[in-house]
Amino acid sequence: HNEYKSYLRTMVIRGPAGIQISNTGVIVICVTALVLFVYTFRDSLSQQAVSLNSHVDDSYKISEVLSAAIYLTENSGAKVKEIRDSNQLKEQSKGETREGANDPLTQGDLESHRILVKGFYKAFPNLHLVSEEHEEESLEGVVPPNLKHPAIAAIAKDDPSVSVKDITVWVDPLDATQEYTEGLTQYVTVMACIAVKGVPVAGVIRKPFDDETYWAWVDHGISDNLKDLHGSKQDDGKVNVIVSRSHAGKVKEVAEKAFQGKEVHVEPAGGAGYKTIEVIKGTQDVYTHTTLIKKWDICAGDAILRAISGKQSDLLGKSINYSYLLDSKNENGLLVSMHDHEVYRKALSSALHQ
Repeated sequence: HNEYKSYLRTMVIRGPAGIQISNTGVIVICVTALVLFVYTFRDSLSQQAVSLNSHVDDSYKISEVLSAAIYLTENSGAKVKEIRDSNQLKEQSKGETREGANDPLTQGDLESHRILVKGFYKAFPNLHLVSEEHEEESLEGVVPPNLKHPAIAAIAKDDPSVSVKDITVWVDPLDATQEYTEGLTQYVTVMACIAVKGVPVAGVIRKPFDDETYWAWVDHGISDNLKDLHGSKQDDGKVNVIVSRSHAGKVKEVAEKAFQGKEVHVEPAGGAGYKTIEVIKGTQDVYTHTTLIKKWDICAGDAILRAISGKQSDLLGKSINYSYLLDSKNENGLLVSMHDHEVYRKALSSALHQ
């Protein structure tokens, strides 16, 4: 046995030139090669390690993400307006919605998407972002957005960093594209929303053709143009309901069943962002949607409503989870109101299932 171990220690490898290398020599050569490799590629390996570590440990301040959202929605809104004003829409079709309506795509959608997505990723490389449009492009040459909006800085007293794994940003580059193609620009908005662990905490709705930006950060503050808006006055004799143009007829039938004995006025309109703002302004009591709606259409409005004591839920009464880990579809309808939310919801849900 001892002789065998001694043989292993003295075993040699005979190379092609007849050079004999002991197993100890092989170990020395391997260690030397490894040291040379690590030394040669140390910078690359270090960068990869930092990148991997930052992806796991990155955290962002909500004030900075919200500041970026305000600047980016305003910039993308300007591009949307420029394209519409120059009539360079280059309209295509993505197919049909479940209601059978055309689902158009324009140059305005694409250019707005590029500004929003590139801007967010330039400032926050590991951000979980969900957009209505899908297009991969290089970030080379992209100028990062300003992360210190003065109005946000003024209210950012309690602003701890939040782990990137808990943050989802939803963007709608151009809400009400159909109306955009028809020149009904009053309905057009650009939206961005920040959710933490699925709960919307900040939202921006930009109306580029009205030059208005509505924003809110829950438990921190709201834009000046929201401060005097408290929804409609409660009137037992009348209910104003705002709905999507694509299925106004069906919702009117449901609303009239739900609010029997009251005067019901149904207002067809484009864009979820527009409709939510109308409820907040008080021109409408309720915004309801009885079919599938995507979360990028409704997240920003949800955040703003939470900040001003309004409410949004599905028609089952459940809050909507906006985590990037879940489906982008909300299948159970929608209800938005500034008061009497549960009364409206129960009435509409009951009528819908009659």
